[in-house]
Amino acid sequence: MDFNLSEEQQMFRDLFRDFAEKEVAPVAEHTDHTEAPPAAVLQKAAAQGFLGAPFPEALGGAAMDQLTYCLLLEALAQQCASTAVTVAVHTSLAGLTLLEAGTAAQKEAYLPRLAGGELGAFALTEPDAGSDTSVLQTRAVLANGGWHFDGVKSWVSNGGTAGLYLVFAATEPGKGPAGLSAFIVEKSAPYLVVGHREPTLGLRGLDVRTLYLEGGPLPEGELLGPLNGGWALAQRAQDRFKLALAAVSLGVAENALALGVRFAVERKQFGTAIAQKGAIQTYLADCATEIESVRHLVHHAAWLADQGQPYARAAAMAKYLGARVAKDTANKMLQVHGGYGFSDEYAISRVYRDSRALKIVGGTDEVQRFLVAQAVLQEAGVAIQP
Repeated sequence: MDFNLSEEQQMFRDLFRDFAEKEVAPVAEHTDHTEAPPAAVLQKAAAQGFLGAPFPEALGGAAMDQLTYCLLLEALAQQCASTAVTVAVHTSLAGLTLLEAGTAAQKEAYLPRLAGGELGAFALTEPDAGSDTSVLQTRAVLANGGWHFDGVKSWVSNGGTAGLYLVFAATEPGKGPAGLSAFIVEKSAPYLVVGHREPTLGLRGLDVRTLYLEGGPLPEGELLGPLNGGWALAQRAQDRFKLALAAVSLGVAENALALGVRFAVERKQFGTAIAQKGAIQTYLADCATEIESVRHLVHHAAWLADQGQPYARAAAMAKYLGARVAKDTANKMLQVHGGYGFSDEYAISRVYRDSRALKIVGGTDEVQRFLVAQAVLQEAGVAIQP
């Protein structure tokens, strides 16, 4: 088996790291403190082709494969998790769903805009429909030549900064998931109201909002994919997002470990650097080993996706383990910092808060475990439900 990156992938990896170190890292603390996405950095990322990384070149993208795209998210997350998740939501949830299900006219109209720097958002979750998105209450009714909406969407990442939203609503309420459809809604729509930014423990540079939809009309041609075909679109989008978040988790864990190593080498206690202490060495060894396990899961899931093979189970595994390792690594490296780790003057504090969010965003640990168990038991001929 060949675990080497291709020459092109290595070139992109170095390009991503250079961009993240020069553009993302200098403003990471500012992004956290101001609780706002780094707009200037995102525009520079768009100019480099990063906001349309996996889109076709004909539509303004860079035609990167999934593994290369994961290398991008990893590099961004090594410096700022908020920026990395902003790009992941924009690309994996909004952009690639448009690429998958959009008509030729829709793709030509919207994907170059997304690749060029206009952010995308994905409005699926509701106040009473989190992990169980089969009970969505938002309605879309076709009347007088257009779609009319009534509902509320919560925890919409990129909610305040996006120019384009993919909104999921029930078009045949009595059918559950089989009656769900997806729509393309622009921020300028008069029936769309963007609520206040949600205050969050971590990922403070990620703009999370509540959306209120009331009225219309949205032209009939802005239906995305087939009528009542939204559930399948949402499921595939979430699989892509799990893989993206696994790559983000890898970058966060690497960042935490690097911060811990640097502090352990520089900090002196009892006449020697604490890196000489066995307890610290155990922390470093454990974290380094777990990080490598996540790397292989991410690369394998991305390889499956690039080969056109089913990768949902691999993505769930990578997301679950990645989030756990990111949180555990940040926790141990904060402990390495001792009292200094409890101060916001040190970057490990931000990384620790960001890492905690990864066990919730994109599906909780419990959901990922269920999905993996479901796949395992299905092979044994046993069907289970949440």
